[in-house]
Amino acid sequence: MKIAQSVLKYVVVIFIALLSLFPFYVLLYLSLNTPTRGMYDPSILLPDFHFDNYVQAWKVSKLGLAIVNSLIITGGAIALVVTLSSSAGYSIARFNNKFNTAVFHTLLICLMIPAIIITVPLYSLMKSIGGINTHWAMILLTATNALPFSVFLYTSFIKMLPREVEESAIIDGCTYFTAFWRVTFHFLRPVTAAVVILSGLGIWNNYGQAVFFLQNKALYTVPLAVGLFFQTYGAQWNLMAAAAVIGLAPAVIAFLIFQKYFIKGITAGAVKG
Repeated sequence: MKIAQSVLKYVVVIFIALLSLFPFYVLLYLSLNTPTRGMYDPSILLPDFHFDNYVQAWKVSKLGLAIVNSLIITGGAIALVVTLSSSAGYSIARFNNKFNTAVFHTLLICLMIPAIIITVPLYSLMKSIGGINTHWAMILLTATNALPFSVFLYTSFIKMLPREVEESAIIDGCTYFTAFWRVTFHFLRPVTAAVVILSGLGIWNNYGQAVFFLQNKALYTVPLAVGLFFQTYGAQWNLMAAAAVIGLAPAVIAFLIFQKYFIKGITAGAVKG
């Protein structure tokens, strides 16, 4: 009976994994087909391995510039998110007072507000201070969107750490600030990986706000460049799929780099609040 249950669990897990991976396989399959091959070809198991699709998609879509823009915005925003949210999480976790509790609850309320709702007032604000078509404006906007959940994860994770971690450094003469960055922060690698992946993917894939604040094609991020490419070459499935795979690759690589700590970090943030 136990063996049958174990086999059934593995079958269900494998089925769910295959079901999740199937859309990506179809995307990869289409990106490797020749232009003359139809999208709904009966022979879906083996593509034509026509790698020239990637060369054409790279040249026509200007994804190289878009990837650079996305890396600048995502990298800047993640640096800001990690710095601010880890500091805020440490303060809230270690100094339990009414002000910190109010700030924490306010951030939790902000989690329930979709970022797209406040786009119009943000657009008016950014236009008045010259933030339209600038990298720094998108860095601030996307970092602000990611802060509430990141603070929640850091706060939950730091509460699990014993206070002795930084108290010994404080006894040796460090301030709470230096003790945090020199000692405590080194123990936050799992939750930092979770923040980098979750926030980074959200920032990298941000389309709803980028389409408002980045109207200059020279500043387009990957979602905007791919969207424009789809509008122009909507009938050429092979080129669209190749462009989508190129735009997806940096996010997949980042996940593979940080996946070692991701599960531990997100689990700790979920169960300890």
